Amino acid sequence: MAARAKPVHGAGSSLGTRQVNRWLRPCGPRQSGRLRGMVTDSGSMLFGGVREATRALYGKRLVALAVFGSWARGAATTASDLDLLVVAEPLPPSRLKRVREFRPVAEATRAARCRVWSAEGPEVELAPVFKTPAELAAGSPLYLDMTLWCELLVDRDGTLAAFLTDLRYRMQALGARRLRFKGGVFWDYKPDFRPGDVVEL
Repeated sequence: MAARAKPVHGAGSSLGTRQVNRWLRPCGPRQSGRLRGMVTDSGSMLFGGVREATRALYGKRLVALAVFGSWARGAATTASDLDLLVVAEPLPPSRLKRVREFRPVAEATRAARCRVWSAEGPEVELAPVFKTPAELAAGSPLYLDMTLWCELLVDRDGTLAAFLTDLRYRMQALGARRLRFKGGVFWDYKPDFRPGDVVEL
């Protein structure tokens, strides 16, 4: 993902949960577009299974769990991974240790992940991204598309919804646009950018 101006990510959101917009939807994949090929209710069962297995693993450490990417956009295919944002505290210090800790979720949901498209598969792979609340607040280009498409499975105290809503408002203030170019997409953070401008998100 490219941008015309490098963002300087700011601190976390200050908005209350009552300001969350309708684009942040509750659990359950949309039964439209490419998702129509899945077995009836199997997508919702998968989301619910992932939510419960993640809750069981992290317990009170779990702050938020969300689906992003093609599944949140309603554009998943049989080749699509299930992209997950896991916000928890504390977390192991390294990516490898965080992935190892998450293995029980993959094991607990394997049967459901194999039945999403048909009884014979293919298996939907999990692709988790792990963040502590402090790492979430530090910002990442990952969150830009999440301001447009995000399925909240868990959101303790509205932390993630408030963060994404605040980010969305700041992007709107800049006039940020998601554009397609040569088969890909990129974010134009500030269409009227001039040399010397500082873009904060």
